[in-house]
Amino acid sequence: MKKMGSRRLLIIHALLAVLLTMPGLTAGITRRYKFNVRMATFTRLCQTKSIPTVNGQFPGPKIVVREGDRLMVDVHNGIHTNVTFHWHGVRQLRSGWADGPAYITQCPIRPGQSFVYSFRVVGQRGTLWWHAHFSWLRATLYGALVVLPPRGVAYPFPKPYREVPILLGEWFLAADTEATVREVLRTGGDPALATAYAFNGLPGPTYRCSANSGTFKLKVRPGKTYMLRLINAALNDERFFAVANHTLTVVQADANYVKPFDATTIFLSPGQTMDVLLTAATNPSASAFAIAAAIYTNVVGPFDNCTGHAILEYSHSPSPSPWNVRKRLRLRAPSFPMFNDSAWVANFAAKLRSLAGATTVGLPQTVDRHFFFTVGLGADPCQSPVNGTCLGPNNTRMAASINNVSFVMPKTTSLLQQHYERRRYRPTDFPAAPLRFFNFTGTPPENTFVTHGTGGVSLDFNTTVEVVLQGTSVQGAGSHPMHLHGHDFHVVGQGFGNYDADKDTINYNLVDPVKLNTVRVPVAGWVAIRFVADNPGVWMMHCHFEIHMSWGLAMVWLVNDGPLPNQKLPPPPSDMPKCS
Repeated sequence: MKKMGSRRLLIIHALLAVLLTMPGLTAGITRRYKFNVRMATFTRLCQTKSIPTVNGQFPGPKIVVREGDRLMVDVHNGIHTNVTFHWHGVRQLRSGWADGPAYITQCPIRPGQSFVYSFRVVGQRGTLWWHAHFSWLRATLYGALVVLPPRGVAYPFPKPYREVPILLGEWFLAADTEATVREVLRTGGDPALATAYAFNGLPGPTYRCSANSGTFKLKVRPGKTYMLRLINAALNDERFFAVANHTLTVVQADANYVKPFDATTIFLSPGQTMDVLLTAATNPSASAFAIAAAIYTNVVGPFDNCTGHAILEYSHSPSPSPWNVRKRLRLRAPSFPMFNDSAWVANFAAKLRSLAGATTVGLPQTVDRHFFFTVGLGADPCQSPVNGTCLGPNNTRMAASINNVSFVMPKTTSLLQQHYERRRYRPTDFPAAPLRFFNFTGTPPENTFVTHGTGGVSLDFNTTVEVVLQGTSVQGAGSHPMHLHGHDFHVVGQGFGNYDADKDTINYNLVDPVKLNTVRVPVAGWVAIRFVADNPGVWMMHCHFEIHMSWGLAMVWLVNDGPLPNQKLPPPPSDMPKCS
């Protein structure tokens, strides 16, 4: 890989990037898209089924904007169920009405109705994505959201020859995902596994009936550099990603530039995005190489320990036959870490460092409010048993929680509407720390039952916040990709075991911590994040494993208005959907 340029050049680019992301300094244009949500028929793995789509596409259409642009997306709901859309990672500065999580910032768009999402993209550039935020509809309702720099502003690395979104998703063959989540909530057990891993909606040559038309192929020219815009759109799977015999250079994560580093394997949790550069060989040793994704997991329970494939194909060679593709992919498939190698994953995460220094990216050096949140699984008593039993551990129902509070979704109006209309949504009872301390990553307590509530924390405008997210071993230790709406945050520390403030704060990175919107809480470990509550509204923070959010692993931050006019939440748009 060619060098990225001198240190001075990188610093200059970083300073320019920060200056140009300040509100008011970039004047963009308005870009309009139409989303027609409708059922469409697709054939995968020898069978045909109808799925919810946007404009009949799977994945949905790519949205492209420049930093500073206003985006207007006119959504018409033509399916039989409610729907909303979330613009994952977009800061939504003073545009919380367009954020999208159902019953948090809006009531759903009901069948036959429409709503226009309108917001500016400010202070961000790189790869984000959009997806449905109602029930499990994001299984098929998702797509890339590419934020380019303002015109005349270059990348802080050599311009790639071509940019290619690669969305890592799934295909469910036996039943639609809405039936899956209904069954999960009915029985209290685990969800059914996806039938296949998919690259841009295609399962790949190792699955039946997919060797030819069912395989994503990336054609490259020798010696050219490509930017792969990676998005993990899977519902419940963390993924390793690699291209056989090729090195990848990581340059962005969650639409924030990072110090470039080389890797042969990339790791992404659901919700995370990463931009990597791939330089095609001048004299490749073969005409085709495997692009592959494999699962990472460390939980006790069923999982699909297989590897999905796409193809990197050099343009100077004819396309090989499907049989030859399978044979050659076996010979040149990349090697991955073990499926449960938590140390490897932690080491990869530690390599992510912000390109700009702390003084230019707004890292809080002092903290107004500290929070310690335990995140993990738990249980509910068995109510309304199925055939006399529930399918969770010891005849219970599976649950999930933050500080043992399992989130209850409102059903009559959105929390943001309640807050705006001063209808008494004033969260004050959510615990800032666990009510009971124990060995969080050791032997769990005998009582694993959770409590329930629509939990949230109220913050004054411009409050600086530190949150330590501590994983637990209750019902088995696992990782949790935590996504914060309405804000980016800095990852200042992470580690295994139980967090120790006296020891662990000494090793905080307050110089160049990576800036993200989705961070993974390690298996039997913790992560510390900091952010500034500078965006008035109601903002969800939740695990991006869809099953964990369905079980209640979520809470909200209510950020109050500031004193100035440009620090206040504006009124809702006139076409805001009604709950009833």
